[in-house]
Amino acid sequence: MTGQAEDHLDRVLAQWASARPDLDAAPMGVVGRVSRASHVLGREMRAVFARHGLQPWEFDILATLLRAGPPHRLTAGALSEASLVTSGAITNRIDRLTDRGLVTRETAPGNRRSVLITLTGEGRRVIDAAVADHVAGQDRLLSALAPAEREELASLLRKLLLSNGDTL
Repeated sequence: MTGQAEDHLDRVLAQWASARPDLDAAPMGVVGRVSRASHVLGREMRAVFARHGLQPWEFDILATLLRAGPPHRLTAGALSEASLVTSGAITNRIDRLTDRGLVTRETAPGNRRSVLITLTGEGRRVIDAAVADHVAGQDRLLSALAPAEREELASLLRKLLLSNGDTL
């Protein structure tokens, strides 16, 4: 190692080297750290969302509508696709957000089979505050990395994900 503190996975890898010196367990270190990082980051993100009274899926839908730009409206189908959930699941989620006054639902003019979901003023207020805290929290979580290291990590993770079929 290069003077860095030892983590749990370093100890696990040393145990594997002793127990199975015939195996190169180095991939376990990478995958294990990515998995542990995902857990730590996810826990912190859920805490931020909870402070704003949101579940992760609620944040996802509201943020998707916000990113869509004015008038912050998408079809239910587009939301379903962006959220990677079934049309039944998105209907249930939209119902819950409608009940909370965070989105509205209306039939699309000229296409009665299409439903438009629009961010309300209250939904915009909630998601604007949550996004600001979300970005600040992510910046804090990455504070141990210099800007160039963040870019390098993002590039390496992108390469890893794309090579494993994640094209979303």
